[in-house]
Amino acid sequence: MTLMELLVLLIIAAICGSVGQAIAGFDLGGCLVSIVVGFIGAYIGLWMSRKLGWPEMLNIKIGKETFPVIWAVIGSIVFTLVVGLIRGAAKGRRY
Repeated sequence: MTLMELLVLLIIAAICGSVGQAIAGFDLGGCLVSIVVGFIGAYIGLWMSRKLGWPEMLNIKIGKETFPVIWAVIGSIVFTLVVGLIRGAAKGRRY
């Protein structure tokens, strides 16, 4: 993997993580956190799609690597909701 391919992969992961955080309604952090959330979301999303038997949608191929955009966003939403709810419960928020 070349440096340019890695940068493109990081940008796509950051976009997917940011979209997932925006849809979930929680902000976990800045750009680096969005990249991490995007990659974790891709793993969670692919795991969910395989368990449910659903196809991978909108894969982007960069070099030899493929990145599942739709499942990364869905996994980012799930991951962000779980972390946001845990953070909210740890702070002891009352509604």
